[in-house]
Amino acid sequence: MKNRKQVLSKLFISTLYLSAFTFGGGYVIVTLLKKKFVDEYHWIEENEMLDLVAIAQSAPGAIAVNGAIVVGYKLAGLLGALTAIIATIIPPFVIISLISVFYAAFRSNVIISEILEGMQAGVGAVIAAVVYEMGAGVVQSKSAVSILIMSVSFIAACVFQVNVVYIVLACILLGIARTCIHIRKRGET
Repeated sequence: MKNRKQVLSKLFISTLYLSAFTFGGGYVIVTLLKKKFVDEYHWIEENEMLDLVAIAQSAPGAIAVNGAIVVGYKLAGLLGALTAIIATIIPPFVIISLISVFYAAFRSNVIISEILEGMQAGVGAVIAAVVYEMGAGVVQSKSAVSILIMSVSFIAACVFQVNVVYIVLACILLGIARTCIHIRKRGET
């Protein structure tokens, strides 16, 4: 994109649209961000998107907003991050405001309850697709260390019920160690 204003405009419209039609939390919007900014616009490389998702997951707060922040910052700096934040929080803010006004009517409505239950099944499928795509990316990298880290993290979380915070912190430390080793090796050659 030649014009920063065009980038910001497309970023705002895209994140507003994605946020408005994303049900099920941050992992769903991450998939849609990838499809929009990696596959459709080609503004970000797939490996870089995985890095941005890792940053978004590691930061405190909602992953949808964090994901929008890192993508916006990557594309247009601080103004891009601010644009993405505003566009991402407008739809949920409006929807939650409306729901809170009509909560009493929604609370006991069988049709609304069934719709939400159906949406939960769809959200599960989208989250499974994200896990598959991210896992496939790690496996395709053919890095034995990355595959080992992914496998151990999965087992720790799913089998041994280790708190995800500890897993993320351990992975951060491993990432720092791998980077230091890589830099040191590059300096020796």
